[in-house]
Amino acid sequence: MAGFQKRAVGVIGGGAWGLALAHLLTENGHEVLVWDRRADRIENLKRFHRDDERLPGVQLNPKISYTYVLRDLEGLDFHVLVVKSGAVEEMLQRLREEVRPRYLVSAVKGFVGDGIKTVSMAVKEMLPSTVYAVLSGPSIALEVVRGIPTSVVVASEDINFAFEIQRIFSGGNFRVYRQRDVLGVELGGALKNVIAIAAGISDGLGFATNSKGALLTRGLREMVRFGVALGAQKDTFFGLAGMGDMITTSFSKNSRNRYVGERLGKGESIDTILDDMKMVAEGVRTAPLVFNEAKRLNVEVPITEAVVKIIEGEISPLQALEELMRRPLKDE
Repeated sequence: MAGFQKRAVGVIGGGAWGLALAHLLTENGHEVLVWDRRADRIENLKRFHRDDERLPGVQLNPKISYTYVLRDLEGLDFHVLVVKSGAVEEMLQRLREEVRPRYLVSAVKGFVGDGIKTVSMAVKEMLPSTVYAVLSGPSIALEVVRGIPTSVVVASEDINFAFEIQRIFSGGNFRVYRQRDVLGVELGGALKNVIAIAAGISDGLGFATNSKGALLTRGLREMVRFGVALGAQKDTFFGLAGMGDMITTSFSKNSRNRYVGERLGKGESIDTILDDMKMVAEGVRTAPLVFNEAKRLNVEVPITEAVVKIIEGEISPLQALEELMRRPLKDE
């Protein structure tokens, strides 16, 4: 993929983030085909070039093409995976059988299966000859598609592929940095969702900036401890995929994870909240996975533990706060 030129790109997943990336790539002059499993959804996108539920007030680039037939994506220059983490294994199996992608970019922010398995680990198992990269960072879909200045990071073991993706996605108000720490970038994208739920709980309880500032600082420390224990590079968590994404997701009114936390903080049950939502808050699934792995690694993750206990109804948000504030005093 040496040299910049117009690319044919398949976007696998027609949710808010998939559509935002499709719009961005089309605006940058590339040919984009979006796949989604729902035929009715695809027909509406073809007809109206809008998704008022997920991207209100936005007119998508009319040059984007759409399909619900996965095999239509075969033979394109590269593919972007933008599905919920719980669907990754199924999609990789289908991609192996129907598409056989040569180059794959993941924009998934969560773990695969029932443990701490990243998308890159799953790709190595199921698509071992596919060149892989992960795109992550502070990137609320609605802001990206509206052209609000945004910076993200791409990581790949193949630095030439990372450089190519950097150039293909960058343009106008979207800037891409690159690096090699694939594991750290993937962990940052998953772990920040848990901290964002905690930030939302703080909002729901009516706390102010002192509380959130402390929470995010200690949350970042928690992300670093856990990530380094798994083999990621410490510095990655102080970059766009770690601290940058955590801050954005913890403050944005458009953040699904912060929204879930806010309603938890107001005393609602997780079942009621999720029943009302049309989009996925990955942190709800991620939090118990991280907590269980942290126990195995003997790594302290008190904020994650508190989020898990609140989600599971073991304690109230105020009880969780009391537990955190009563922890033994220590050096920073």
